[in-house]
Amino acid sequence: MQTILGANGQIAEELTRELYKNYTKNIRLVSRNPKKVHETDQLFPANLMDSQSTKKAVEGSEIAYLTVGLPMNSKMWEDQFPTMMKNVIEACKKYKVKLVFFDNTYMYAKTSEPQTEESPFVPIGRKSIVRAKMSEMLLNEINNKTIEAVICRAPEFYGPNKTQSITNTLIFDSIQQNKKLKVPLKVNTKRTLIWTPDASRAMALIGNSSDTYNQTWHLPCDDSRPTYKELIDLTSKIYGKEFAYSVVKMWQFKIGSLFIKKLKELQELLPRYKYDNIFSSDKFKKKFPDFKVTSFENGINQIKAEQ
Repeated sequence: MQTILGANGQIAEELTRELYKNYTKNIRLVSRNPKKVHETDQLFPANLMDSQSTKKAVEGSEIAYLTVGLPMNSKMWEDQFPTMMKNVIEACKKYKVKLVFFDNTYMYAKTSEPQTEESPFVPIGRKSIVRAKMSEMLLNEINNKTIEAVICRAPEFYGPNKTQSITNTLIFDSIQQNKKLKVPLKVNTKRTLIWTPDASRAMALIGNSSDTYNQTWHLPCDDSRPTYKELIDLTSKIYGKEFAYSVVKMWQFKIGSLFIKKLKELQELLPRYKYDNIFSSDKFKKKFPDFKVTSFENGINQIKAEQ
């Protein structure tokens, strides 16, 4: 059996579909209120903040995927994420379950330096520090050979359905709502974005490969890395409509953060939009050369088809 911990988000839902399609029909979905994706999915309501519930959720699994997400709230992240990670690690150690951890890039330096699996952690900001701590907790266990685990790291998302990201919110959600598009800070910096179904497909592939464990993998992205201007130009071409946009400056975000809590929580992430974001997935592509990465053109066409 393969178990998904944090089973209601877009990444987890796509992961469930990929596991069912290509790897196993024996899938357990774990969250506070899990919902079936397939009729055969086993639902297991559990709170990962509780160590005993977490152990029961993991028991009997061959592989567990930690894909849990929390709202953009620094205090909630500090209070909950490290505890969840500790409980999941202990549960997987107890029952000899392989752990696949879905991670982000918050702990990397917010500069134009290329990001690889060997990039150092330079966390700035409360949420970034929490994510670095979670990764370090798991890396310590891997280095001590107490667990068989793998870290799958992804940059910012864009994608279909319930995909949540700054790019989806400011670009594709704005199109659906007939609003003017907005670009954070700069229109001409390169962006590495991952198509959410690609992230889930790649994570399932890594989790079900015998020689990928006890290391970190950057999940595969389209390496064209368009600027926001190029992304909007391509989107306009696909939709057959010229989309107007405005650039939201840092001072505007700061003023907005005085009144809107969500904007306040975004402050520590915004510096990454001042620089090119060069996230390298060369290691994955060399290991899995037949994996088909979704192009921006194909991805945007799929988003358009849903709207």
